[in-house]
Amino acid sequence: MIDWKSIDTVLLDMDGTLLDLEFDNFFWNQHLPKVYADTHKLSEADALRQMGTKFDIGRGTLNWYCLDHWSQQFQLDIPRLKREQSHRVALRPLTVEFLQQLKKSPVNVVMVTNAHPETLAIKMEKIDITMWFDRIVVSHDLNAAKEEQEFWHKLQQLNPFDPARTLLIDDTEAVLDSAKRYGIAHLITLLQPDSQQPNRLETTYPAIHHFDEIMHGETP
Repeated sequence: MIDWKSIDTVLLDMDGTLLDLEFDNFFWNQHLPKVYADTHKLSEADALRQMGTKFDIGRGTLNWYCLDHWSQQFQLDIPRLKREQSHRVALRPLTVEFLQQLKKSPVNVVMVTNAHPETLAIKMEKIDITMWFDRIVVSHDLNAAKEEQEFWHKLQQLNPFDPARTLLIDDTEAVLDSAKRYGIAHLITLLQPDSQQPNRLETTYPAIHHFDEIMHGETP
C-alpha cells in the first residue's frame, strides 16, 4: 500500500489514530452531558440539546479543541473531569509496534494533534508514547487547527518537510482534505477510530483497520 522509499516524513494524528477514540466519544457524548445536567439541574435531554448547539459552533477551529473554551462555555472544570476518566485512555492495536518500526527507520516521525496541551498531558500520563517521536506538534502552539491551511504552513516552518514525500495518517476527513490542499501526497485514514463503533463503510481516502496493513512487505 505504501512505497516506503518515497517517504521521508510521517505525520501521525493522536486521537482515533494512535489512541482509541472511545475515550473521547465517551467523555464528550456521555459523561460530560450527565455532569452538565446534574450541575445545572437540567434533564439529560435538555443538557444534550444545549451542549449540541454549542458544539455545532466553530467545528474545525482551534476553539473547538480548546479545553479552556469548553470549561468557560459549560462552567465546568473540563481538565479535572477528563483526568477523572483517564483510566479509559487506550492505545489502538499495534500502535507501539508501528512506532517502533518507524523509529528504526530513517523517516522523520512527527505527532500532529489538535488536542489541547492539557489533554495531551493527561493522556501521556497514562500511555506515554512520546519517546517514539522526533517532534510533537500541538495545534494550539501554532495557533491554528489542522483543518486550516495556516497549520501546515507553520508546521513547515517549524519542521521542514517535502509534502510530496510525506505521509499523513489521520482519522478526520476534514484534516486530510486540508493536508491534500497543502500538497501532502500520501494520505491514509482509519476504518475504526473508536473500538466500540462499527467500521466505517465508506471513506474518501485509503483506509486501514490496523497498522499491520502498512507494515507488511518492506519495512520503513
